[in-house]
Formats: sequence, C-alpha cells, structure tokens
Amino acid sequence: MAVYTEVSDEDLKDFLGQYDLGEVTAFKGIAEGVENSNYLLHTTAGSFILTLYEKRVAPEDLPFFLGLMEHLAGRGIDCPTPVAGRDGERLRALCGRPAAIVTFLNGLSPRRVYPEHCRGLGAALAAMHLAGEGFRLRRENALSVRGWRPLFEASAARAHEVRPGLAEELEDELARLEAGWPEGLPEGVIHADLFPDNVFFMGERLSGIIDFYFACNDFLAYDIAVCLNAWCFEPDNAFNITKARYLLQAYRARRPISDRELAALPLLARGSALRFLLTRLYDWLNHPEGALVAPKDPLEYLNKLRFHSEVRGPGAYGLD
Repeated sequence: MAVYTEVSDEDLKDFLGQYDLGEVTAFKGIAEGVENSNYLLHTTAGSFILTLYEKRVAPEDLPFFLGLMEHLAGRGIDCPTPVAGRDGERLRALCGRPAAIVTFLNGLSPRRVYPEHCRGLGAALAAMHLAGEGFRLRRENALSVRGWRPLFEASAARAHEVRPGLAEELEDELARLEAGWPEGLPEGVIHADLFPDNVFFMGERLSGIIDFYFACNDFLAYDIAVCLNAWCFEPDNAFNITKARYLLQAYRARRPISDRELAALPLLARGSALRFLLTRLYDWLNHPEGALVAPKDPLEYLNKLRFHSEVRGPGAYGLD
C-alpha cells in the first residue's frame, strides 16, 4: 500500500457525498506497499480504508476482488468488507482512478515472526480456503507457471546487473518447473500474496487478513507454499522448520492436505520462490528514480529457491 494519487479536500468531499459515513475527522495517506494508493479515513461513523486502484490493477478484476472480500467476510473470515454508497455501488471513480472504501481492521502486522504467528496463520489460511468455496466469480492466476517466462524474458538481458549468471540459473529453473508443474491438485480461491504485512495480530491472536488484490483461482497448496516462503525463513535466510511445522499442522487441523499435495509441496514452493524472484527482479531493474517505495531484494528469493530445490519430501517442512 502506498500513495501515488493525491486526493484533495474537495475531491474527498464530493466522493464521500455519495456515502452515509458522517463527517470526516481525519484523512491520512498510508506509505507502505507498492500497488495502490491507500488512505486511512476516520469519520463520525467509524474508521475505513480508501483505496485508489493504480495502473497495475486491471479494472476488470476489481469486481472479483471486492466480491471475494464480501463473500469471505460473510462466512466469518476477518477481512476488510467493501462499503456501499447510497446507490448500492461499492466501486466508483475518484481522481481518475477506480476507488472503493473498505472497513478498517484492528491489529498490527508482526515485525518479527514467531512460531505462534505461524500457527495462527495456518488455521486462518485453511479457514479462508474453505470459506472461498461457492464464490461464483473466477480469476485465473496470471502469475503462475504460464506467466513466468514472459516475466523472465522482460528482465533476462539485465539480470547480470543483480548477480552474474543469474539469468542462466533462472532459465534452467524455469525450464524444470514448466516441465514438471503438477496437474489436478485441489483448487479454489487463494490469496496468493499472504506476507506478514498482509496479516494483522492482536498479541498472538490473528485479527485479520488484508490486501486481496492478487487473489485468484489456483491450487490451494500453492497458497501454502507462498506462506512457507514468506513466513518460515529467518533474516539470515535459514529455514525455520518449527515455524513450518506449526503452520502446516494448524492448517491440516482444519483442512486435510492430501498425499498428492504434500508430495507436490517442494515443487510448489520452488515455483512460489521463482514467482516472487521474477517480479522483484523486474521491479528492481525498472525502479523509477526518486520513487518513495524502495524495491525489494530479488536475491532473497534466490536463496529460498535454492533451498527448496534440495528438498526431497515434506519431512524438510517438519511433517512425517
């Protein structure tokens, strides 16, 4: 989340005139993140998040994202809920951008991840996957295996600027993943970007999941793989098997993971690592000078990719 589009007092007043949210008491931009412009909005009716969707978000995907949040919230998942205006619409325009207001969630993202955070995450992830059943809209994962080669080709010629030989290593890994990517695993709606900054806690209790703007339909186990990469490595790149065990055991307590999913988990984790490596690599090489949001280090995910390439079974993730 970040601020790329400034909203004037006049624009805000005209926009909020379409809602029954009372008077504005505070309005402040949120600096974190990379995709959209986000503002914390306080009114006499409560606290909300106002989001302006920037160019990297396809407008045709917004009904999926907003509808999914409403669907999940209606099934007991702690996530933002889109707010309708007096006309019943949840999506409208502000400053030339599609925009929406969602409810505010209390809690903090963990600055340091502990095993108990991973336990809460595993249970919440399984609950979200189960709650997603029956959601009528569908969105394909544009950043799954079929989307990785175009990403690679967009950065390959300059990858040596990040590390000599990086393009050749990624080319080899991409070819192996394309040839061996699993088929027929259980599918459903996944978050696809469930990093610690998208999960709120109050103490050790998970209080909410946010930022569904990469959500899509894909293998449920791929979402688990994303979380293994995002939550279970230490700052020195060491894999924390205790965190992985807590995450997976809590997930399995709510939604059983099939033997085929477990067998595919190392490959899915490699794919997840490659996906985030490639998007970070592109952003690193194409970062606008003077931009307020610093690009994330792609080599963090090269280390994770190499770890999963050596994994031979779920025992490496703390499971029998």
